Amino acid sequence: MDKPFAITLDVGSSLANKTGAWRDERPVYVDRLPPCNKGCPAGENIQAWLYHAEEGRYEDAWRQIVQDNPFPAVMGRVCYHPCTTVCNRAELDEAVGINSVERFLGDQAIEQGWTVQADAEPSGKRVLVVGAGPSGLSAAYHLARLGHEVVIRDAGPLPGGMMRFGIPAYRLPRDVLQAEIDRILALGVTLECDHKVADIQDEIDEGAFDAAFLAVGAHIGRRAYIPAGEAAHILDAVSLLRSMEGEERPLLGRRVVIYGGGNTAMDAARTAKRLGASDAIVVYRRTQEQMGAHEFELQEALEEGVVMKWLSTIKSAGEDGTLTLERMELDETGFPQPTGELEQLESDSLVLALGQEADLSLLDGVPDLEVADGVVKVDASMMTGRPGIFAGGDMVPAERSVTVGVGHGKKAARNIDAWLRGSAVAAGPTKHEEASFAGLNTWYFSDAPKTVAPRLEMVRRQSSFAEVQLGLDAENALFEARRCLSCGNCFECDNCYGLCPDNAVIKLDPGARYEIDYDYCKGCGICAEECPCGAIEMVPEPS
Repeated sequence: MDKPFAITLDVGSSLANKTGAWRDERPVYVDRLPPCNKGCPAGENIQAWLYHAEEGRYEDAWRQIVQDNPFPAVMGRVCYHPCTTVCNRAELDEAVGINSVERFLGDQAIEQGWTVQADAEPSGKRVLVVGAGPSGLSAAYHLARLGHEVVIRDAGPLPGGMMRFGIPAYRLPRDVLQAEIDRILALGVTLECDHKVADIQDEIDEGAFDAAFLAVGAHIGRRAYIPAGEAAHILDAVSLLRSMEGEERPLLGRRVVIYGGGNTAMDAARTAKRLGASDAIVVYRRTQEQMGAHEFELQEALEEGVVMKWLSTIKSAGEDGTLTLERMELDETGFPQPTGELEQLESDSLVLALGQEADLSLLDGVPDLEVADGVVKVDASMMTGRPGIFAGGDMVPAERSVTVGVGHGKKAARNIDAWLRGSAVAAGPTKHEEASFAGLNTWYFSDAPKTVAPRLEMVRRQSSFAEVQLGLDAENALFEARRCLSCGNCFECDNCYGLCPDNAVIKLDPGARYEIDYDYCKGCGICAEECPCGAIEMVPEPS
């Protein structure tokens, strides 16, 4: 009998496995920039620490945060979370509660006593930091970790700057703030409070400092010309909030009017309610859509009984506290214009919340410094026109927030370090293309609405300075972290590995992701199509 006809192929031969000629495109793994990372003014690698958190590695997640930001517990409470605003998950159901998870990690660090170390060799260089607010403390933290001797001098009696003297305790408990400041000081940073720097050049020379970082906060409340009788009780919101840190609480009376429309106005109004005011009325010359306060700040104020009086301006204050208001209306450009219509509003106190300015008198007489519109001009490295003097936070042109200040401190510290060492700042990671929602395969993600953190009951909110927004527990924090879509970056889900019809995807060690064996890949694109996070793209086959 004849042998049956058969063909034998050696699967290891070039004829059997060369598939390049079959392809017009080939898949490649990419790393894209998550929108949360891009949106963080403090420069946190948010996606990286969420990845640790969703695996339950909370200390690893916290240590990832503090590479960039020494205030996770503070930031999780007071940051206006621009990262959440741009989160791709919002287009699927709701944005990830990034700040809630960060707060949980920060609180865990305080509870567990996690610490950081200054591992760098001492540089022998001394740096003066003026101002113990978020920007100054952030700079001191990073400079100390880079091996420099740091001295902070602040005019106030306690450290924290506007975190302590501008943010009410119901938003930021003082024990939380102090715990994170103490961790910075434990690195060997010297803090000198009640030390107002009158002349920065004299301080540098007398202290033999090699460089200085100026981070004087905007502690001066702007005034408006309001004709008033001698008996009228008028104060600014910054002074009001600052006085809350003293032993004696200010006396505002039963009916308090707050003039302004920013977050400070909301804080002043809510503080007035907690001090016993039956009426806290915010007078604002524009509309709700135009106000500077964040929406959640306004809503919390309204919940607590604060009253808003839109399109109104204060013309004068009488001896008996009676305020004369004028109604405004918007012109065709959206700018408020007076109408001549007046009304009377009785008050016991008038609080002005019209913005803040920084005291720049310490710069008087210093050559080469350029000051305009109440701020100091700095270059891309945060250095002023005077070599060796850097500035950040409220002193420079930028949005004024804790998060921005922390980011300035980190950036300045790295540039100060480079300047002291006579080197260039090490290049950061390459800025990849931003990961868009359209690039995700959301079929693989089930609906998982955002975890709503509990809040203090209303009776206690109106009658005490106890913290209003409460934190997540471990179970909820884990759930919230796992809602992250890992936009644009492989998280080793094994989709490409399991779905490849040609077994061309090779699974590497944990953390090393995958590689593609192009000898077997036909370029079908299934891996790219089915990647949940958009971390594979098809590129033209090399010629």
